[in-house]
Amino acid sequence: MRHLLLPALAFAMLVWGCNGSNDKAARRFINEHVAKIRSLQKDANLAYWEAAISGQGTAYDRYSQLELQVRQIYSDQEDFAFLKKMTEQGGLTDPLLARQIEVLYYSYLENQMAPDLLQQITVLGAEVEKKFSTFRGSIGPRKVTANEIDEILKKESKSQARRDAWLASKQVGPVVAADLIALVKLRNEAAQKLGFKNFHAMSLATSEQDEKELDAIFAELFRLSEEPFTRIKAELDEELARRYKVAVADLQPWHYHDPFFQESPMLQAVDLDKYYQNRDVKKLAADFYAGIDLPVETILMRSDLYEKEGKNPHAFCTDIDREGDVRILCNLQNNERWMETILHELGHGVYDKYQDMHMPYLLRQPAHTFTTEAIAMFFGRLSRNPAWMQGMLSLDEAKRAEIESVSSHYAQLKQLIFARWAMVMYSFEKELYANPDQELNALWWNLVEKYQGLKKPVDRNEPDWAAKIHFAIAPCYYHNYLLGELLASQLYAHVDAKVARSATSANAGYVGEKQLGAYLRQQIFAVGARYPWNEMIKRATGEPLTAKYFIEQFVN
Repeated sequence: MRHLLLPALAFAMLVWGCNGSNDKAARRFINEHVAKIRSLQKDANLAYWEAAISGQGTAYDRYSQLELQVRQIYSDQEDFAFLKKMTEQGGLTDPLLARQIEVLYYSYLENQMAPDLLQQITVLGAEVEKKFSTFRGSIGPRKVTANEIDEILKKESKSQARRDAWLASKQVGPVVAADLIALVKLRNEAAQKLGFKNFHAMSLATSEQDEKELDAIFAELFRLSEEPFTRIKAELDEELARRYKVAVADLQPWHYHDPFFQESPMLQAVDLDKYYQNRDVKKLAADFYAGIDLPVETILMRSDLYEKEGKNPHAFCTDIDREGDVRILCNLQNNERWMETILHELGHGVYDKYQDMHMPYLLRQPAHTFTTEAIAMFFGRLSRNPAWMQGMLSLDEAKRAEIESVSSHYAQLKQLIFARWAMVMYSFEKELYANPDQELNALWWNLVEKYQGLKKPVDRNEPDWAAKIHFAIAPCYYHNYLLGELLASQLYAHVDAKVARSATSANAGYVGEKQLGAYLRQQIFAVGARYPWNEMIKRATGEPLTAKYFIEQFVN
C-alpha cells in the first residue's frame, strides 16, 4: 500500500502545473522522505549493532528485515522518476535543496531493482555476514579468534605454527565462497537491469566516482611505488628469512605478520607493543581526543570495546541516528595494533558526532566514505608516531629516539605495503564483477604475486580471496581506503602549514592541539555532505584531491 500522503511525483506535477515552484516540490518530497526513513534507518542501525555485538541469528534476521524495508523505500520507481526529472532539469534556487536531491538521486539509483531481486540480495548479504561474524577457525581441535591468529603471526617463531595459524585464517573462505559468488551475480543482475555493465561500475557511478580517474590513480601509484616497494620488501624478506631460519626463496605467505600481508612488521628490533601493554588504550585515546577539543566520552559510553563469544571480531564505527548516538565496536587489547584501531575508529566517530545538527538530515553525514576514512587514517597513524607516543605516554628522550630511529622507515614500509594490498583488492574486485565465473582462486594469487610479491603455496587451490570480509559487507569499497590515505597525507600537509600551532612536520604528534580539532570540526565535519567530495576537499585544503602529498611522504 502506498503512503497516504500525496505521492511525491503526483504532487510535483501538480505544483509544476500550477506555479512552477520546483523548490516547493523538492522540499515537499524531502520532508516526506525523511519522515518515512528516519526512524526506520535508526531501527536498522540498532538491529545491526545488536547482531554485531551478540552474533545472534535473530538479531541478524531482524536487521535483514529492516534493511530490506529501507531499501524498498529507495527502490520506489515513482519517487525515482521524480528525482531523475529534478536532477536532469536543475533550476533549484536553494543550494541545500539541490544537493539533497542529488544525494537522494544516487541513493535511489542503486536501489532501482525488482523487489524479489532486492530481497534476495539483502537476505543473502545478511546471511554471509552472519557466517563471517560467527565463524572461528581451528588449529587442530582448538577454535581460535582473529586476535589469537594475529598474535601468532606477529610473534611465533616456528614456521609450522605460523602456517597453521595462516590456514586457520583462511578456513572461512570455503564456507562463504559460493554464497559470495551468488551475491556478486545478483548484484550484477540488478546493475545490468539499470543499464550498467556490472555492479562495480554502478557502485562507482552512484558514489560520484569516475572509473577512469581511479584507474589512472592506481596505475600511477603502481608505477611510482614499484621500485621503492621492491627494494623495501627485499629488506623485509631478508629480515624475515633470518628470523624464521629459512631461505628468502622459501618464504611463504604465513611468514608475514598478518593473513593478507596488508600490514607490516617492524624491521628493526623495536617492539612498540611494550609501550602499550601496561596502559589502557581506551583511556589514552579518550585523553588525546579531549586534548584536541574533540571529546569522545559519549561515544565510548555507548560502545562495545572488548572481545566476547559470538561478537564480530573486527572493528567499525556506526552513526545510529544522525543525532549524536555514535558508537564503535572494537575487540581491544593493550597493544599497538589496537591503539591504532581505536584512534582510527574514533576518527570516524568524531566525524559523525561533530556534524552540524542544523544541517538537513540527509546532508548530516560525511562528504564521502573515503573522506571519513581519511580522518580515521589521519588519527590512526599516530599510534606509531614518536612525538605522539612521547606526549601521550610520557616517554623520555632516549625512548623517543629509539622509536624515531625506525619510525620514518617503518611509515614508508607500512604505507607502501598497504598501497600495494589495496591494488590487489581494487583489481580483483573489478575483475570479480566483470566475470564471476572465471578461475577466481588463480586470479587472486596472480594479483597477489604482481602487486605484493607473494608466492602461492604449492598445490594450493582454495578460495583464499573469500576470507576477506569486505567482499560481503562493503562491496566495491576498498579503493576508498587508499583514497583516504591520499587525503590523510594532504590533510597532514595542510594542517602542518596552515593550522597547527606547534607542528613542524608531518611527524608532529598534535597532542593538545586544539586548533586541529577546531579546523576539522569547522571545515570538514560540520560541512557534512553539503558539497560533492572534491569541492569539500578544495574548500578545506585549498586544492582538489591529489596524490602528490602521499607520494612526497611515502614514495619519494
